Amino acid sequence: MKRQKRDKLTRAHAKGYQAGITGRSKEICPFHAFDARSHWLGGWREATGDRQIGLNTR
Repeated sequence: MKRQKRDKLTRAHAKGYQAGITGRSKEICPFHAFDARSHWLGGWREATGDRQIGLNTR
C-alpha cells in the first residue's frame, strides 16, 4: 500500500521542529513562501521551548 504524502505545511512544521530541537539557527529556514515559512518557524519555536524545559532527542 502506498503511503500518502503529508501536507506541505505539516511537513514544514516538522522540519522546523527538527531543526530547533537540534539547536540550529532559525536563519536556515529553507522556505520562502509566507505560509510554509511561518509553519517552519512555529515548529522551530516549539522545539526551542521544549529544549529549554529539558526535552532532548539525544
